[in-house]
Amino acid sequence: MSNFTTGQTRLGELLVREKLISLQQLRQAQEEQRKSGTNLGQVLTKLGYLSDDDIASFLATQYGVPVANLDGTEFDPDVLKLVPRDVCEKQKIIPLFRSGTSLVVAMADPTNLHAIDDIKFLTGSIVEPRVASEGAILQAIERAYSAGPSYDEMLAEFGDEQVDFTVDTEDVNVLELEKAAEGAPVVRLVNAILLNAIKKGASDIHIEPYEKKLRVRYRIDGVLVEEMQPPMKLKNAIASRLKIMSSLDIAERRLPQDGRIKLKLGKGKEMDFRVSVCPTIWGEKIVMRLLDKSNLQLDMTKLGFDRKPLEDFQWAINQPWGMVLVTGPTGSGKTTTLYSALSELNQIETNISTAEDPVEYNLHGINQVQMQDSIGLNFAASLRSFLRQDPDIIMVGEIRDFETAEIAVKAALTGHMVLSTLHTNDAPSTISRLLNMGIEPFLITASVNLVLAQRLARKNCADCRQPFKQDPRTLADFGFTPDQLKNAKLMKGAGCKTCNGSGYKGRVALYEVMRFTDNLKELVLQGASTAELKTAAIKNGMMTLRMAGIEKVMQGMTTTEEIGRVTMGD
Repeated sequence: MSNFTTGQTRLGELLVREKLISLQQLRQAQEEQRKSGTNLGQVLTKLGYLSDDDIASFLATQYGVPVANLDGTEFDPDVLKLVPRDVCEKQKIIPLFRSGTSLVVAMADPTNLHAIDDIKFLTGSIVEPRVASEGAILQAIERAYSAGPSYDEMLAEFGDEQVDFTVDTEDVNVLELEKAAEGAPVVRLVNAILLNAIKKGASDIHIEPYEKKLRVRYRIDGVLVEEMQPPMKLKNAIASRLKIMSSLDIAERRLPQDGRIKLKLGKGKEMDFRVSVCPTIWGEKIVMRLLDKSNLQLDMTKLGFDRKPLEDFQWAINQPWGMVLVTGPTGSGKTTTLYSALSELNQIETNISTAEDPVEYNLHGINQVQMQDSIGLNFAASLRSFLRQDPDIIMVGEIRDFETAEIAVKAALTGHMVLSTLHTNDAPSTISRLLNMGIEPFLITASVNLVLAQRLARKNCADCRQPFKQDPRTLADFGFTPDQLKNAKLMKGAGCKTCNGSGYKGRVALYEVMRFTDNLKELVLQGASTAELKTAAIKNGMMTLRMAGIEKVMQGMTTTEEIGRVTMGD
């Protein structure tokens, strides 16, 4: 304990001596430290005097030891087993990886010889220190040691004598299902499925029963990957456990059900899962959408917009009235784009109301309404109500029918800014969709400011991407111009541990932004086709989704295969 206290005192004195903080700030931090019982580094970060990175860089310079970046580090379970969690927490260290006969360890105080001797004694290895802030180390310990046992270890708990919970008859023994769902191995397995999805950055979890197997898949960066195949006998137990967690009826197995799971992960972090249960011929398929509030990117400049499309979009949403439509398939990031627009428009003098199905994220200062079709609360009913609530800006989750479209258009024409989504393949075909719904051409031209189509493409993995050569004729057929062919510096991920061998990690948005200019309005009034609208929009400077994708390929951000997967050629 004395070692730790001395280290803390020395850190404070060194920071003052190097003029990174003032003596007054140190005293204030020490006072706060005495009250909260946390370490000095965390207090300085909390008070905003220094960041974790500042402290780590400072310590690295002082002690001549390299910095360990612990953000997003994947820890090897075999290395973690070498040093127990309680030793890591006591000494403020975490083992990173083996390097020959050495063990590389991140430490808050690399001069702590007592800690180095402890690890040397435990592991029989030479200790090679790296430096990180104490706050970063404690977070890394929590993340690394809370991962729990592997699936294989967990499945080993289900012996052959385990009760078979599959019930084929219509008579369901609810007590038996509840008992099975609350069994420790099933609880641990379901928790592991949920936590592993968070760790791997999945957006959806699919639990699918077939005739002879049960399959769990994760959607990672927009692509489904098989994660595991639990024993068939656990089919009903897993479904019942998830229904109990979602407050659904475990006895109802013939009708679809929807629910929500809220998971508290410690340190104030929460994760929501939107749960959908659908009966299939072999049992209930369960799909869970992960809604991570901490990952919601609301800064428009960081969404992937190029400069001109971003200027057009910001111009459209900042008009006093009119309609802005965002289109694309499910999972293309439409909600994120709309939420980022709302957060930019969310001012103290503005009244914003949204009708959503479902409300995915709670936004402070915005009146969000959850749709409930069972009691008649649909988009059209909500829109009518909003118009009596003195609104400035209205967001409608989706325009699905003539009634909703008609009210949205009227709202846009009577001095309101209306934001909404549609399911169409590109920006020009959105106009045809509104016409097919029954909206008159003159109402569309009078109300629509801008249409934005979007897709999400996987990015090359930053850890394993490397230069890549592709046949120029193939690139020309794909849509590259002669100038682009000259300057193309293509990159491709080779596949590594970080990206699970896929070569891709993370996603970037592609945008097709069609500003509804006077010449486009004239074409709509003349009854022009979608193809004619598209040609005119491109002449006006619109980049199609394929063009936007080629720009991202040129920047080495993604590949032609990935752009080909999410966009259509012209």
